[in-house]
Amino acid sequence: MRWNKLALSLVCATVAQVSLAAPEYVNGLALDGSALDLSGGTNANNGRIGYFSDIHYDAKRKHWWGLSDRGPGGGVLDYETRVQRFKLDIDKNTGAIGGFKVLQTVIFRDEMGNALNGLAPNPTSVIGLSFDPEGFVIHPKNGRFLVSDEYGPSLYEFDREGYRVRTFQTPANLVPRSALGVPNFASDANNTLGKRTNRGFEGLAITPDGAYVYAMLQSAMLDEGGSGGVCNRIVKFDTSTGAAVGQYAYQMDGSSQGRGISALLALNDTEFLVLERNNRGVGPGADNIAPFNKKVFKIDLGNATDVSGVTFASAGCPDGKVSKNATPFLDLALNGPAELAGKVPEKWEGLAVGPRLDDGSYLMLAGTDNDYSVTQSAGNVQYDVYFRMTDATPFQSSIQCPLDSTSACFWTADNSAAALPADGSYRLMPGVLVAYKVPASDIPTFVPAVPQSKK
Repeated sequence: MRWNKLALSLVCATVAQVSLAAPEYVNGLALDGSALDLSGGTNANNGRIGYFSDIHYDAKRKHWWGLSDRGPGGGVLDYETRVQRFKLDIDKNTGAIGGFKVLQTVIFRDEMGNALNGLAPNPTSVIGLSFDPEGFVIHPKNGRFLVSDEYGPSLYEFDREGYRVRTFQTPANLVPRSALGVPNFASDANNTLGKRTNRGFEGLAITPDGAYVYAMLQSAMLDEGGSGGVCNRIVKFDTSTGAAVGQYAYQMDGSSQGRGISALLALNDTEFLVLERNNRGVGPGADNIAPFNKKVFKIDLGNATDVSGVTFASAGCPDGKVSKNATPFLDLALNGPAELAGKVPEKWEGLAVGPRLDDGSYLMLAGTDNDYSVTQSAGNVQYDVYFRMTDATPFQSSIQCPLDSTSACFWTADNSAAALPADGSYRLMPGVLVAYKVPASDIPTFVPAVPQSKK
C-alpha cells in the first residue's frame, strides 16, 4: 500500500493525540538464591544459578534465556561462565508468570573447547580465557549466541553448544590502556584511556533481521569523564563482517548515583529500550538506601551522528547524540514480588520483550543479578549472605555464613556471632523476575527478531 504525504501526516497527528497506557505490572517471582543449574555443579562456585545479567526471548523457538556473569568470585576465582535456558508458565490472559525452571545449561568455551572463565586477565595485558558475560542475544537467522563481555570490552559469537566461533573487532578507542598504549584488562591501574574496569559491554541488542548488533558500554570511559561522566557509547557491529561500523553518544541520567546502563533491547532497526540503574538498593554489598534509579528509557538512533572519531568532553555529550525520551518508559523500582517487602533490588540487569498476550499486549520481563548472594573478604574467603527483607536495612541486619554452610555465622553489622534462625525468615538474596503487560500502542514499531518470509 502506498501512502501520500497528506495521509501520512494525518495518521501521525492522530497517533500523537493518543495517550499511551503505561506498562502494567502483573506479578513477580523471588527465585531461590541457593538453586543449582544443570551443569552438575554442587556449590556456589560451580553450580549456583547467577540469574539475570541479561534476559533474552528467542521469538523463533519461543525459548527464554538467562545469562550469568563471571561468577561469585568477583574475578579472583575460577568459574566456568554459562547461560541458562529456562521455561515459564505464562497466563496468556493476565500475563502472570510462574513455574520458573532451568531446562539447559550451556558452558561457554573457546575454539579448542577450553571453558571461558571469570578469572580476571593475567597477565593483565592479555584477555586469554577471561570472560565476564553481560549481554546476550540470539541471531535470528543462524540461531547462534552473541555475547558481550566487560573485560575487553569484547563481543563473541558462539554456536548452540557454547563453542566460540568468532570474535568481533573491538574499536581501538574502547580498549583500556595507558597513555603509552599498554592495555590493562584487569583493573584501571595505569590506564588513562578506554573503558573503565567492570564497565565494558553491559548491554547488547540485535536488529530484527540480524544485520547489526549493538553493544553498549556500562558507563563513560576513562578519558570521557570517568566515574563522573554522563556520556556513554553505543557501538554498532556488522554481523556479516564482525567489524564495528558506527559509534553513538548516549547521555545518561545525571542524577544516578553510580550511574550506568544494564540492558539494551532493540524494538526495530533504530529504536531501543535502555535500562539505566544506580548502585542503590538491596544486594550482598548494598543496603536499602534511596534514591533508587532503575529506569527504562526509549531511544532512537535514527538521526544520531556517528562519533567513532570523536572524544567526548567530560561535561556531556557532543552534538548529534542519541534521541532519548525524557519521560521514563518504565520505573522498575515501583513494584516487586511480595517476598521483598517493598525493598528494591540493587542490580536490575535483564530486560526482554516476550510473546503477545490474548489482548494484543506484549509480555515484558525484567530481572535482577543477585550476585549469587555471595560476598568475600580479604584472602578471597567467601560468605553466603542471608537477608530478612522485613527489616528496614536488610543488609546491615543480614547474617553471613561460610560458603555453603550454616554454622560459624555472624552478623554483618558488627561481625558478632549469629545463629541462622530455623524459621526461614532469613534467606539468600533471590533472583527477581517480574512481568509487565505492555500495550501494543506503547511499542507500536516493535518488530520481533524472527526471520521474515520472502514473499
